[in-house]
Amino acid sequence: MDDTYDFVMAGGGAAGLSLAYHLRRNGFVDERVLIIDKDDKRSNDRTWCFWSADETDFDQIAAKRWSKLAVIAENTQVLELAPYTYTMVRGVDFYGYVKEFLSRDANTVFLTAVVDEIRDGDAFAEVVADGRTYQARWVFDSFFVPRNFTVDTKKYHFLKQHFTGWFIETESPEFDPETVSWFDFRTPQNNEMRFMYVLPESPTRALVEFTLFSADLLSEEQYENALKAYVHGVLDIDRYVIHESEHGVIPMTEQPFPRRGGRRIMYTGTKAGRVKASTGFAFNRIQKDSLAIVASLKAYGHPFRVKRAPRRYRVFDTILLQIMYRRGGESKDVFTRLFRKNSIHRLFRFLDEESSIRDDLAIMVSVRWGLFIGAWFRTRILRKI
Repeated sequence: MDDTYDFVMAGGGAAGLSLAYHLRRNGFVDERVLIIDKDDKRSNDRTWCFWSADETDFDQIAAKRWSKLAVIAENTQVLELAPYTYTMVRGVDFYGYVKEFLSRDANTVFLTAVVDEIRDGDAFAEVVADGRTYQARWVFDSFFVPRNFTVDTKKYHFLKQHFTGWFIETESPEFDPETVSWFDFRTPQNNEMRFMYVLPESPTRALVEFTLFSADLLSEEQYENALKAYVHGVLDIDRYVIHESEHGVIPMTEQPFPRRGGRRIMYTGTKAGRVKASTGFAFNRIQKDSLAIVASLKAYGHPFRVKRAPRRYRVFDTILLQIMYRRGGESKDVFTRLFRKNSIHRLFRFLDEESSIRDDLAIMVSVRWGLFIGAWFRTRILRKI
């Protein structure tokens, strides 16, 4: 086996597989690609959701697509998404689809192994996996280790989006399969941003997820008690079966993430800050980032010429993080106002970091000025967290 490759993906999750997929789809058909991960990705370890007004590469593996979105507090807002749809893709389906596509190509190799070390070099980088060394012109490192991740909390916010979800089935129809409940705030806020997220696959099946944006995690029992209280007390469902459960923790910070790991090493995925700092959404951002890397390789012969979003979006992330960090109990009011006073299309453009200045101004004036200006003044003028 020749241990020299053009590209090595150190990590075979969303970032590594997406980049390999887009390389193959966009002209890099003769280059040798090695994808290394300690997990063979045969189980459903996560669920991704995203919105799009256009067809995507992954529509055919969508577990479900929705045409309406609900935001629920004291009142319920149901928003028509057209021309957008909101799509759910299960991790196991994504892994299987992309790996099957890549496996048609003899130049793609999958290796189930533990990456021990990544070393930079002038002409090649090296990846040591299970004691064996592999060379590549470019190494894309998406291994994010939460325990090794640190934030300068004197300069930047650091919250966690943490959640536990149940895939439940009910005996009788309980859900509207056309409407996803994006934010259901009918759960005790406890001075934090807490909400339920309901993704119905059918009238009797749904993913019900308890999500928090806060500094501290809860115990397993606390997540489960909140879900039980919501399913029984709010949805008024007494008889149901839990088929699967999922739990996750996503870092939320405006601290800049490095893209370069060396002359021949580039970071991707969560390790490269592809998670949206103020919302935790990542799937679409990973796809766009993968396409940008491919474009850079084509145009410049290296992967690093990737355009950053305008600086104002980092300021907006900082302000929202400040509100959630210092005034978490008021997040419910902020988000319900945003959805009540703006079209969902404007909000999607804003979250995609593709909005106009006019969009941004409309969004800013839709929240309480005192709260917004206070957060801006504290972070931008006083330089305090």
